[in-house]
Amino acid sequence: MRKNILVFLVASILVVGCMAGRGHGHDHARGGGQGRAHGHEHGDGQGLKMHYYQSQCRSVSVEETVRGIVWKKVDADPTMAAKLLRLHYHDCFVRGCDGSILLDPTQNTTTEKTAGPNRSISGYEVIDEIKTKLEANCPGIVSCADITALAARDAVSFQFQREIWPVFTGRKDGIVSLASEVGGNLPSANANFTTLLTQFGTKGLNLNDLVTLSGAHTIGISHCALVSRRLYNFTGIGDADKSLDPVYAQTLRKLCPNPVNPTTVLEMDPKSSLSFDSDYYRALNQHKGLFVSDATLLTNSQSALVAKDLENPLVFFAQFARSMVKMGAVEVLTGGQGEVRKNCRVVNGQ
Repeated sequence: MRKNILVFLVASILVVGCMAGRGHGHDHARGGGQGRAHGHEHGDGQGLKMHYYQSQCRSVSVEETVRGIVWKKVDADPTMAAKLLRLHYHDCFVRGCDGSILLDPTQNTTTEKTAGPNRSISGYEVIDEIKTKLEANCPGIVSCADITALAARDAVSFQFQREIWPVFTGRKDGIVSLASEVGGNLPSANANFTTLLTQFGTKGLNLNDLVTLSGAHTIGISHCALVSRRLYNFTGIGDADKSLDPVYAQTLRKLCPNPVNPTTVLEMDPKSSLSFDSDYYRALNQHKGLFVSDATLLTNSQSALVAKDLENPLVFFAQFARSMVKMGAVEVLTGGQGEVRKNCRVVNGQ
């Protein structure tokens, strides 16, 4: 019986995910630089499209190569799914989905990956391995930005053994990466609702996308350092955040006794940090969201309604597919913009 339900669930994800890709071809974001495309999913000679590399890389399937490496990595280390998904998120919110987070710092530049919120990012070595294999078969063809987007989708999809959202390709790699740009663009775990909505809005993502993409917290871990103030000094007089379920707050205090060990691991989804599902929303609606940025989704009546609807796994998976397609098209470089790096960590010519 459970197997039949899972088959139905995955089939529904695939159908709605494909519809999501077809149905959001003209969701343009506000702002964005010259040459940056927002959501041209159909492919018009300048934007993103399905199987972009099919005619350019005949010796190997780009999508199958990425999937093969990523699935082996996630099979060996289930925590890799959250790591690669987070890498894609953090890339897209700073200068768009252009692979700029992958660039190593140079003698003259502190790049995105050196900024505080990105120092705990990992999974770079998986991107490197994929790039090396593709360069051996199709040199100078496949962008690091596309590899990052495909790897995130495939990492999460391993659990289902099917692709759970479509990835449109054709991104080029950015040549600028600045640590100074991370703080103002990347949503913080301590951000309030107004700040989050503004940050998502500047990327062409709406309230529904904000609540849905927050569901990525259903997998992955954090550390006591990010929640210590919420547990011990939220009001400035030693109290815990009153928006936390008191029993859950006590559980967190036991895991993070004061003074807090900042490296102690916490699961973002209290039920399971390895299973990609809608349990995050059940926990959230019981006031068991780990971060301030989770709890604040319930402070707005509209976002609270969305969070309630997303408890339904079919609704969550379908909407997550739509929102990931939108996020994956944020401020992408296409056509003559950007470059295709030979090494994902270094701008060509350096």
